[in-house]
Amino acid sequence: MKKDTFTLLGGFLTALLFFFGTIGIKFDWFNEASINAFVLVVSAFVALVVNVYAVWKNTYTSKKAQLRKKALQKQGLIKK
Repeated sequence: MKKDTFTLLGGFLTALLFFFGTIGIKFDWFNEASINAFVLVVSAFVALVVNVYAVWKNTYTSKKAQLRKKALQKQGLIKK
């Protein structure tokens, strides 16, 4: 689903590029390469946010994760 969303974002920006070209508005920096780069950065940022949230949730909020952490600390496998 994420890939489809980013594809739609790229398609929208490309359509916007062609629309601006049709009405005579041109930006040197707004081209297909910049659109692809923007979509790539947005997808990487979303992946980063999802992964940071998952790590945070599994480390700090889950009771199971807290019990696991305490057990590992008792065994000396991780530091306090």
